[in-house]
Amino acid sequence: MVSTVRNPEAKQKDAQRALVVALTCQELFHLGGAEVSSSEPYAPGVAFPLLQAMQVVNERLLELNPEETLLFDVVLLAADCQQHQDRIIATTRHYGLDVSRFCFCSRDEFTHLLLRERTHLFLCTDARQVATASHTGVAAALLQPAPSRPTQQLRVLFCTDPADRPGTSQQVCQVAGLLGAMRSRLGVACGALSIILLTVQGGRESCGRALLTLRSWGLGVDEAYCLAGAPGGPALSLLAPHILFPDGSALQA
Repeated sequence: MVSTVRNPEAKQKDAQRALVVALTCQELFHLGGAEVSSSEPYAPGVAFPLLQAMQVVNERLLELNPEETLLFDVVLLAADCQQHQDRIIATTRHYGLDVSRFCFCSRDEFTHLLLRERTHLFLCTDARQVATASHTGVAAALLQPAPSRPTQQLRVLFCTDPADRPGTSQQVCQVAGLLGAMRSRLGVACGALSIILLTVQGGRESCGRALLTLRSWGLGVDEAYCLAGAPGGPALSLLAPHILFPDGSALQA
């Protein structure tokens, strides 16, 4: 059974105009090893810096225009357990996180819930869940697990050459366009949102082609790098993105 609880302490976004992002409570909080009945808040998880950075983007957009509707609208997914529900909601309020809705469901209902909530982007550290979401028609990307991510700037990395990926979904292009619109409204000098391009193979021509592809999606780039076949792991550590498109496989070498 799927149940949705709106967060009365968060300003509800217009889902028709916002960028709806879904992630699981297992990514946002450390749930393992804790007593279910405990009243203590869960400790922050790997997605905590991401959520803080998205809140900064929302705050900057609203400072520029109090009527802004193009904001991050966060949906938190969790297992359908009443005791967990109460503690997850209480923990979110404890940290002052801007989560609009809590959706509780079984594992089998996961993909249905993403579609029902009109999710634009699903984020997860599990590449298998990312693939499952993508196959249902929801744009999905890897959430980078390192704990030292910045919280005052949201860093989104597009790796490899998107022009060489003819299977890129319309959903990914739509997310890129929404991110591009946010970036344009914030202005480059704001610094709250940084779009990074990293081409793994090829030279300057490959990088230039990728830049043109992203621009055709409506997405400008703040930083661009070409590895020309060099290992991607060190670059990934240095650039410290919160979100990695498309799946990170090219950077595992």
